[in-house]
Amino acid sequence: MFNQADVALLQNHATPFYCYNLALLRATLKSAKQAGNGYHLHYALKANSDVKILNEIREAGFGADCVSGNEVKRAIECNFASSDVVFAGVGKSDTEIRYALQSEIFCFNCESLPEMEVINQIAGSMGKKARVALRINPNVHANTHHYITTGLEENKFGISIHELPQVIDALKELTNLQLIGLHFHVGSQITDLNVFRSLCTRVNEIQEWFASRRIALKVINVGGGLGVNYHEPDTNNIVDFDTYFGVFRKFLEVRPGQEVHFELGRALVAQCGTLISRVLYVKKGVQTNFAILDAGMTELIRPALYQAYHKIENLTASPGATIARYDVVGPVCESSDCFGKSLDLAEVKRGDLIAIRTAGAYGEVMASHYNLRSLEPTVYL
Repeated sequence: MFNQADVALLQNHATPFYCYNLALLRATLKSAKQAGNGYHLHYALKANSDVKILNEIREAGFGADCVSGNEVKRAIECNFASSDVVFAGVGKSDTEIRYALQSEIFCFNCESLPEMEVINQIAGSMGKKARVALRINPNVHANTHHYITTGLEENKFGISIHELPQVIDALKELTNLQLIGLHFHVGSQITDLNVFRSLCTRVNEIQEWFASRRIALKVINVGGGLGVNYHEPDTNNIVDFDTYFGVFRKFLEVRPGQEVHFELGRALVAQCGTLISRVLYVKKGVQTNFAILDAGMTELIRPALYQAYHKIENLTASPGATIARYDVVGPVCESSDCFGKSLDLAEVKRGDLIAIRTAGAYGEVMASHYNLRSLEPTVYL
């Protein structure tokens, strides 16, 4: 991904910092838009809310999928049309709901009957009618890490299928709500496309349940969750969107007049982002060597939180450098502050520039100030 000119440029910046390849981002967005032609595509801000990234995504014609009031605000500040903003999340506060109603967003994805009752009350007090989609838990296993599985019955997300009769009865009394559709999301970093085929089957069954009760639905939102290749970021730097959308074209039964919406995040931004760090020390251990970086779990928490893999490269290794094995760790006072164990890298020395790849999603956006640490300014290529 990085040529010699890139590395020379990066060497001039204090570390650690995030670097984004905007050309790759634009190519990814173009590929997704072409493959998803005819669908409504929203970008999930939780993956990366960098303003420059968001401006590129908005200019490419995507809507915004938000899970907090501040994400709604950021989307609107970045000139996403309110009519293209959806607001999901299990714990929307009253203040966030009011802001979203004032902003006249497209839709609230509602995750429980109590939430619907609160939105109804607030909308009524403001003289507004809130458009809502029911987030239904389809009980589809995403075959991914259990921390990022969201579509099983035991998850906190969504309305269980057995609750639907009660919810539909309640809607008759919630006169400040307008039911416009259904919302589904089964998890994240899904690489087995059979999961999406299973989702289509469940959506078709649930649609039939609503149709049998003469309830018309304008919107079917199938969420996102499409994964990326963390092990080979250069050979697979753009997801196969044609095959992904092809699953839905083949197996999702769309009724006349319906819109199909998607909420992609990671698949759009993961590969364009890299965390750049420097080697502080190389420490000889008993069983291994430690490459101690100036970046840590405060800058990229995924390895500590999800045991996630990121490819790590020594950008400034000497030509013909020998390969050595390292535990690549950060400076934070936690044993979990480790990016990878027993990794083969071109031999590292103090001051070498290290790239931690595929960090454009759930990287910078999840950074913290633990140990009073801070990131250096972002670099864009």
